[in-house]
Amino acid sequence: MKPNTDPNNFKFSEDIQVRWTDLDPLAHVNNSIYIQYFEIARGRYMLEASPSWDWHKNMFLLANINCNYLLELKIGMPSTKCWVRTKEIGKKSFVIEYMITTEDKVVHTIGTSIQVMFDMKSKNTIEIPHWLREELIAYEKDGSIIMKS
Repeated sequence: MKPNTDPNNFKFSEDIQVRWTDLDPLAHVNNSIYIQYFEIARGRYMLEASPSWDWHKNMFLLANINCNYLLELKIGMPSTKCWVRTKEIGKKSFVIEYMITTEDKVVHTIGTSIQVMFDMKSKNTIEIPHWLREELIAYEKDGSIIMKS
């Protein structure tokens, strides 16, 4: 399977340190660990892409997450990175896209997650705040986000 994503479409990346404990008996990264890599990179991405973001006040829930394994990832591979970008913004949710690469952007894994905005007091989904929508759009490359109604 060829990846349908170009690393040049991403502005943000987070270095990933593959740990011995991340490996399975076949000596490559266990499938469940990729979701942890996505989570680490997503947290750092949100802080960079949205300077107003406050994890204590603003909350989203993961409605869906998927991961497509294209090429095995092993410990000691040079320049392991998780790339993150906002792919799509809707009324109450937004889609984040991920890519894990090594060396000169050799693609090992691609994935997406759907985040739904959530009000912790009312325990209900809410619309994406205007400031968050604007910050994500301003951070990403012009025209790269699909806008859904």
